[in-house]
Amino acid sequence: MNSNQQYNKLNPPINIPLSVPEIKGNEWDYVKECLDTNWVSYVGHYVNKFEEVMADYVGVQYAIATASGTAALHTALLVAGIQENDEVLVSTLTFVAPVNAIRYVGAWPVFIDSEPKYWQMDPNKVVDFLNQECRWKNGKLYNRLTGRQIKAILPVHILGHPVDINSIVEIARKFNLTVIEDAAESLGAKYYEKSVGDLGDISCFSFNGNKVVTTGGGGALLTNNEEWAVRAKHLTTQSKQDSLEYVHDEIGYNYRMNNIAAAIGVAQMEQIDSFIDKKRQIASMYFEGLQDLADCSLMEEAKYAFSTFWLYTLLIHESAVDIDSRQVIRELQEFGIQSRPLWRPAHRQKMFQDCVYYGADCADSMNALGVQLPSSVGLQIEEQEYVIQTLCSLLNR
Repeated sequence: MNSNQQYNKLNPPINIPLSVPEIKGNEWDYVKECLDTNWVSYVGHYVNKFEEVMADYVGVQYAIATASGTAALHTALLVAGIQENDEVLVSTLTFVAPVNAIRYVGAWPVFIDSEPKYWQMDPNKVVDFLNQECRWKNGKLYNRLTGRQIKAILPVHILGHPVDINSIVEIARKFNLTVIEDAAESLGAKYYEKSVGDLGDISCFSFNGNKVVTTGGGGALLTNNEEWAVRAKHLTTQSKQDSLEYVHDEIGYNYRMNNIAAAIGVAQMEQIDSFIDKKRQIASMYFEGLQDLADCSLMEEAKYAFSTFWLYTLLIHESAVDIDSRQVIRELQEFGIQSRPLWRPAHRQKMFQDCVYYGADCADSMNALGVQLPSSVGLQIEEQEYVIQTLCSLLNR
């Protein structure tokens, strides 16, 4: 940053956004090809190509491109056989989409608290809940409190870091439960060298504009189960059974990704390694610049993990710095810096307050203390220096 350049609330710099896409590759060329050839809707070779690239990158056999990550989650629950009044264990510290999808199929969420070090779904609480709060009867697992059958576990890999999932998968196998990974924020992350999205039975990704890779808006469902993949493609194309006649054999959905979005996705996937490298560089610079702040907890990377650090987040402990996270967010905005809090835990949302919650107050604490900082792939070094300088000034005053 130029030493002569002065920043203040009256003269803020150009807005530094939280996370915006990096459109620097073949996106324009591929989209122009779609427009020039009139292949702009839900069929086209870029849709097929994007599905092939995604499956190959994650290391699974099948990928179905969808209109959104939420569409992928809804479809995954349907093909996994989750039905009305079933229950699904799900992370409570998450964007609301996976919980909404559970309700779309008439099932009920059972919320699991986070663990305090990496802020992911707590695997110990998953194991404890299934072993202690449920009963096994006639080959099925039931929640003792509600009497409903437990059918699946839906861990959400938040902020680009994987859930410590081995014990979750192990107990899922013990009780014949489906593991549905929500990897919307974590494309490219790894768990013991294995890609997120290839750790359970089926996985879902999002390509919203703020994700590591974007298609403008879209998602994908990935699995090694051929039967599920075939049905997912069927459901996402309105369950049309005949290639000529308008014959539909079940309720379907308009959930397919269009060719233009897929074209952007193909170009983005060509750059994913450099995107992740930049995200990790941003995280390293934040860690170096903020590590001396009093009683602020910074994002860490587990030994089992390779994190993409999708959105760099820190926890601000008000008792130590005499300023809370929301005040920090408001004041950063006055300096032209966009930031945001972590999500309100899903079990605190009005429509889910009567659902089962298993845990303590870890997720609540993350929500109260968390601040997410600008993490765009295109974030310039001088911009990040300014963010660090401004944040340190606020917390050390």
